[in-house]
Amino acid sequence: MKNIFFKNLALGLVILCSPVITMAWGTNGHRISGQIAEDHLSPKALAAVRAILGNESVAMASNWADFIKSDPAYSYLYNWHFVDFERPMSYPEMTEFLEHDNNVDAYTKLKFLIAELKRKETSKENKLLYLHMLIHITEDVHQPMHTAHASDKGGNDFKVNWFNKPTNLHSIWDSELVNFQELSYSEYAKAINHATPAQIKDWQAAPLNKWIFESSQLAEQIYTEIKPGDTLNYKYNFTHLDILNQQLLKGGIRLAGVLNEIFG
Repeated sequence: MKNIFFKNLALGLVILCSPVITMAWGTNGHRISGQIAEDHLSPKALAAVRAILGNESVAMASNWADFIKSDPAYSYLYNWHFVDFERPMSYPEMTEFLEHDNNVDAYTKLKFLIAELKRKETSKENKLLYLHMLIHITEDVHQPMHTAHASDKGGNDFKVNWFNKPTNLHSIWDSELVNFQELSYSEYAKAINHATPAQIKDWQAAPLNKWIFESSQLAEQIYTEIKPGDTLNYKYNFTHLDILNQQLLKGGIRLAGVLNEIFG
């Protein structure tokens, strides 16, 4: 885990030179939520996070879990990024489903990561791995298509066009909408980082199953609005920008809440 900056850089170059790999929120989206999270850490939690990450910020650490996909040794982490469903569920149904969930998915692994980072016995090396994954997956589950339909692989098989570019619904929400705003991650984070104290309290108080349910409900809404083959453009951006910004903000605020609970 040494020289993490250079390892991330090398892995990033491998990805750029390889076939397209779908990543939740894309590079910018993850960094936006990561920057927001770091801005809301308690002093104690911030010190603990820095002790683990070293000179790597939460924003930059946010993409490690996607960059490492290029390394076969970490292929076992693939299913940690999402939790897909066979059908729409009410909140009581989803709560019941998740309570009995024993799959390798974002829900079960978030619970595992939180528990492991709270343990004093967890090794320094594992703390670094687990913190990277916790940061990333918390952000992942706020991207609606990471809690979507199993039948189309979370929208990856739902083919659409972004202006004149063939793509899929998952990628629209991963990166196309975020990148269309033409802001750096720090500019974007500053622009939307205006949660009220009441919102922060409410969002951070919500249990993990509520995060999943909210994102899943948004995914269901997104599915009903379009059909495969549709071309999405300016109007789609205009009508979905508030949802996009809310989820990026919620992901950052809730990540801060989890880190404050673990380390604060």
